[in-house]
Amino acid sequence: ENTIVCEACNKKTKRATAIKDGYKIRFWYCNKCNKKWPHPLDLENYNNFKKIKRKHFNVKLRIVGNSYAVSIPREIIAFQEDFNKLNKIISLCLEEPEKLSLFFNKRLLKE
Repeated sequence: ENTIVCEACNKKTKRATAIKDGYKIRFWYCNKCNKKWPHPLDLENYNNFKKIKRKHFNVKLRIVGNSYAVSIPREIIAFQEDFNKLNKIISLCLEEPEKLSLFFNKRLLKE
């Protein structure tokens, strides 16, 4: 909420958002200097996302009644900020013959 002044040209900066790898990052920018300052919390969350994204998880596929269940690592669930409710409805789709996608929230479209 605070106004940030560019230290190079002493002008007020403007707020904006960018989507990087499907992740929304707020930042301030100076029109005169073309400098950008990302929001520290958004940058920290994005860096945590990149760490989890680089990891490869091996999970078990189990039979539960007439369905199959896959265990999702706690690290991934903990990263989802508002996903601490059990029995939440999520989206699942078969994108390719060997690719299954699971969506916790509405997907952000890349611009």
